[in-house]
Amino acid sequence: MIKAFIDNIDKTISFSPIVLSSNIQKHFSPDGKTLYLRGSLLFLDSSVLEIAIFVIETHYALTIGKYRFHYMNPIGQMLFRYDNAPHHPEVTSHPHHKHISDNVILAREPY
Repeated sequence: MIKAFIDNIDKTISFSPIVLSSNIQKHFSPDGKTLYLRGSLLFLDSSVLEIAIFVIETHYALTIGKYRFHYMNPIGQMLFRYDNAPHHPEVTSHPHHKHISDNVILAREPY
């Protein structure tokens, strides 16, 4: 299942007409059941998406562990960030949330 997950990401990136370049690193646990994927995508408009995500393979499903998706404009200013660090318990979707400028709003868990 993790292999199919990675293949899907690789295909999506390689066939995207707006991704100029990518630097994605994949690190596996010794048993191959946990993936730590991190890296960045550079888009045609020079914006950048930084990605960090843990994926755990259970018996019949993949579970998303800790994650962060950080999107920046061409001069490195954050446009938004999704993550599940448990530092905003006031958000109803805790621990999942989205940062936009100085605001934190609810967000769905990625799937």
